[in-house]
Amino acid sequence: MREALRLAKKADSLGEVPIGAVVVLDGKIIGRGYNLRTRSQMATAHAEMRAIDRACRKICSWRLENAEIYVTLEPCPMCMGAILNSRIERLYFGAYEQKGRSLTKELAAANLLNHTVEVTGGIMEEECSTLLTSFFTEMRAREKLKKPI
Repeated sequence: MREALRLAKKADSLGEVPIGAVVVLDGKIIGRGYNLRTRSQMATAHAEMRAIDRACRKICSWRLENAEIYVTLEPCPMCMGAILNSRIERLYFGAYEQKGRSLTKELAAANLLNHTVEVTGGIMEEECSTLLTSFFTEMRAREKLKKPI
């Protein structure tokens, strides 16, 4: 999770929502990613999607069986779909999605694609949450300064 947090901070330094992800297989990181949606103007440039893509390329397979993914924020439904589709075995995330849009537990247990994912949330939750809260607080402050009085 520490590496995912480092990547989230990299996204933050670029003005992106600070989310990072790493895919681990046999104790080694095989894929890294951080949010680049704004910079790339791609809706799918989420940290998880980028980390999964890199992991698949690294092992030359779309199947990431026995792999784990560590993400600083509870994944959205799109990213959960990619986690399930790639057959990742375990998901560990830091901060919980506060707006309840993730459906993580429901999708992980639904046996979609004849696969389920073991989910553990709240890993380094305080650090992950603080990074996100700070980003959005600063973003709102900047937006407020732009508005005419």
